[in-house]
Amino acid sequence: MKPPTVLTIAGSDSGGGAGIQADLKTFAALGVHGTSAVTAVTAQNTMGVSGFVELSTDIVRAQIDDVVSDLAPAAAKTGMLASEEIIATVAGAVAAHGLAPLVVDPVMVAKGGARLLRDDAVEALRARLLPLAAVITPNLPEAEVLLGRGIATRAERERAAVDLVGLGCRAAIVKGGHAADDADDVFFDGAEVTWLAGERIDTRNTHGSGCTFSAAIAAGLAWGRPMRRALHDAKVFISGAILGALEVGHGHGPVNPMWGVVPWRRE
Repeated sequence: MKPPTVLTIAGSDSGGGAGIQADLKTFAALGVHGTSAVTAVTAQNTMGVSGFVELSTDIVRAQIDDVVSDLAPAAAKTGMLASEEIIATVAGAVAAHGLAPLVVDPVMVAKGGARLLRDDAVEALRARLLPLAAVITPNLPEAEVLLGRGIATRAERERAAVDLVGLGCRAAIVKGGHAADDADDVFFDGAEVTWLAGERIDTRNTHGSGCTFSAAIAAGLAWGRPMRRALHDAKVFISGAILGALEVGHGHGPVNPMWGVVPWRRE
């Protein structure tokens, strides 16, 4: 077997539902070889995040350099980057190595409400990382922070996707899971606005949904799928992962990237 390699640059989730753990499960489910550069280590479970420690920029850069020098990723994605310094380090590595296509999931807040990106790092995300992205995947609250305005109506969501591309990325998909009336996503590739219909699934177990969705996009791109096909396939994949979400813990359970894999059962 010689599958494509994908690199995730993100934080570790000790509860196993989001971050590096969700990304690697998604990569495995979709047949790509997952590699990782850990940016931060969080202490969390389904109830929330109790704390996190950022890794040094030297070790973040070393992880990226070592993966790229040997394994030549066919695609990469980012998740939790935490600080301006880590964003600058990651952006420098991406540019130096020509890592592409790059999927940027602008992780800012955990499912339980904990902040995962410093306030002073938002401008670095806009200025340093977004211009390197093939596509960015913010939810509505993240898009509001990036654009500095509220987003409510479908027309405002369309405008947001267009304006996000104006920040330098080649494409943007604004996810609709936080919308009041529907769960549709809106995509803009610099030329055409497209809506991706989504079913709102009645469950509290959606921890890691953003990580899983962006990882699925990166996997599709690594396999050489065109952007629109990769987005469509990732939308189908995350819907299955939410429908098959795991009832574990006492809070927001994780989505299940392995929903299509036949599990072993207790005998």
